[in-house]
Amino acid sequence: MRFRPTDRAAGMQYAIRDMVVYARELEKKGIEVIRLNIGDPDAYDFDTPEHIKRALFDAVLQGYNGYCDSEGDRELREAIAERERKKNNSIAGPEDVIVTSGITEGIQMLLAAIIGAGDELLVPGPTYPLYISVTSFYGGRAVAYRTDEENGWRPDIEDIRKKVNERTRAIVVVNPNNPTGAVYSRRDLEEICNIASEHSIPVIADEIYDMLIYEGEHISPVSVSKDTAVITMNGFSKAYLVTGWRMGYISIRDADGFLEELKEALLKEARARLSANHPVQRAMIAALRGPQEHIRKMVKTLRERRDYMWKRLNEIEGISAVKPAGAFYLFPKIQRSEFRNDSEFVLHVLREGHVLLVNGSGFDRTYGSMHFRSVFLPPLETLERAADAIEDALKKK
Repeated sequence: MRFRPTDRAAGMQYAIRDMVVYARELEKKGIEVIRLNIGDPDAYDFDTPEHIKRALFDAVLQGYNGYCDSEGDRELREAIAERERKKNNSIAGPEDVIVTSGITEGIQMLLAAIIGAGDELLVPGPTYPLYISVTSFYGGRAVAYRTDEENGWRPDIEDIRKKVNERTRAIVVVNPNNPTGAVYSRRDLEEICNIASEHSIPVIADEIYDMLIYEGEHISPVSVSKDTAVITMNGFSKAYLVTGWRMGYISIRDADGFLEELKEALLKEARARLSANHPVQRAMIAALRGPQEHIRKMVKTLRERRDYMWKRLNEIEGISAVKPAGAFYLFPKIQRSEFRNDSEFVLHVLREGHVLLVNGSGFDRTYGSMHFRSVFLPPLETLERAADAIEDALKKK
């Protein structure tokens, strides 16, 4: 007999890293794999700005090595509230901010507080897979609302309206979207906020890519609706190039106390896990209040890489991709009948072309089916090798 884990743990899935298992099999044989699966700029030729590195070093030397307040370092929460006020016109103050160990912990804490058995979470289809797996972990169900690929992956407002019911606990907006790179319009966000207000549920705004915009502008639900309760999920990993430092935050915009009990529950969770990394929190104060020039340079570089990879993938027979307006992902459609599903496609490209992609169904079985996700983070020469390898691999099927 073997000891059995719980069904909820055994059933956890995370497609972005699940495919790495197959890549490692090749790498053990000495085969180089071009990894285009994980959105980690630091894994390529981007690096943490020097002033942020120095701030972390100084924090350690200055003695910020013990626990801090469970909700987060007060000065950092003040800087976050200031940032949200300037960018999104948020009324949330430092007392409405909880610092987390990456946005991942924030999602886990938030869903633990709002999802119970039989509850539903309305998420974009496709969406970041953690919303699906963690909702299921707590006995709920993630219900995907349609986004329109032919219209830049714009959210289908009528589909959202049809899918909200008495079991719906919140509407999730991932903007810019992971995996599609869609950037939502003001009108779409206003409509989503109106639906949420009509049904007395909050909007969860995942805005981790809000500084990485190539066309248009990022608009937050916080800035388009005064009466909708909005829970903002954000962090420092992407724009500030500190993915391994694990630092994020929850900011709650709640004008009339609608979410007061939820906020207290989140604070209880925060206390139970003691605190997020204290020296990194001190460094994030410098990230927010220090020079921001690296973000402009990063966006310029990524726009060039996006344009190249988007063009190359669209030139491959049976592959078509919408140009993303934000984040650093492409989510192409697979229009090749020789593949039964997107997982088979991704594994074929890995084994024959030695390029690691992510199967689209990992982001939603309906709206992600027969798609794949690729980052465009590497230098152009690496992207060129990857595109050539994908094209050659498909000729072998």
